[in-house]
Amino acid sequence: MKKLVLIVFVFIGVSACKVNPFTGQKTLNFYPNSQVFPSAFAQYDTFLTENNVVTGTADSQMITRVGQRISSAAERWLTANGHPGYLADYKWEYNLVKDETVNAWCMPGGKIVFYTGILPITQTETGVAVVMGHEVAHALADHGAQRMSAGTLQQVGAVAGNVAIKNQQTLGLFNQAYGVGTQYLGMLPFSRGHETEADRIGLQIMAIAGYDPYEAAELWKRMKANSGGEAPPEFMSTHPSNDTRINNLTVWAPDAAAEAAKFGVTKFN
Repeated sequence: MKKLVLIVFVFIGVSACKVNPFTGQKTLNFYPNSQVFPSAFAQYDTFLTENNVVTGTADSQMITRVGQRISSAAERWLTANGHPGYLADYKWEYNLVKDETVNAWCMPGGKIVFYTGILPITQTETGVAVVMGHEVAHALADHGAQRMSAGTLQQVGAVAGNVAIKNQQTLGLFNQAYGVGTQYLGMLPFSRGHETEADRIGLQIMAIAGYDPYEAAELWKRMKANSGGEAPPEFMSTHPSNDTRINNLTVWAPDAAAEAAKFGVTKFN
C-alpha cells in the first residue's frame, strides 16, 4: 500500500505540468478541460435557473459588453504571444444576477456572474472592467482545475498518513496537525497566490481592452471602505488583504499600460 501511495504521488508530480501562458510557469493541474468544463457549464446553467438573472437593462448590457471586450483582449494577447487556439474550448458567458452580495465569480471555461450588489462599488464601466478582468483571468489561468488538483493532493497525503501510521494516538495527532498545516501552509497561500495572479493578469487584459489600469487601485480602495476594515488576518484568508491588493495594483499599472501600448492602445476609457 505504501508503494502504491508513493506511485500515485510520483504520477501526479510528473503528469501535473501545464504551463500558464501569462506567466510562463508550470502549474499544478492534472484535470483537462474536457473533464472540468462540461461539469462547470452544467452547474452554471443550474445556477441561472435558480436565481434572478437580470436581462435587458443598461447594467446587464454593460456586464456583457465589458466581458466581451476583455475576453477578446485576452484572445488577442494569447494569439500574439504564440498561443492561438488556447481558448477553443471556452464558452464565455456573462450574467448579472439580482443579489445584494458584493461579489462576482467565474467558473472554469469562462462562465461569469456579477451580483447587482457589487455595482455600487464598481460605480463605472471601468470599475466593472477591473472586476471582470480579474474573473476572466481566473478562467484563463485554469485556477479552478488547479484548486481541484491541490485538493486531490491534500486528500492523497491524508490517505498516505493514515495508511502509514498504525498507532492510533499518533494517527490522531497526525490528522489534526495535517489538517491545520495543509490549510494554513498550503491551501490558503495557494488560494492567495491565485488571487494575486488573477489581479495581475486581469489588470493587463483590461488595459489591452482599453480600460484604464490606474483605476484598479481606486476600485479596491472603495472595496476596502465598503468592508469597514473588517477582515481576517491575511494569513488566515483565501484572499490578499485590501492593502496588499491596492499596493500591488498601483505598482503593476504602468506595466499594464505598457503592455496595452504594444497593441496600439495608448488612451483609455
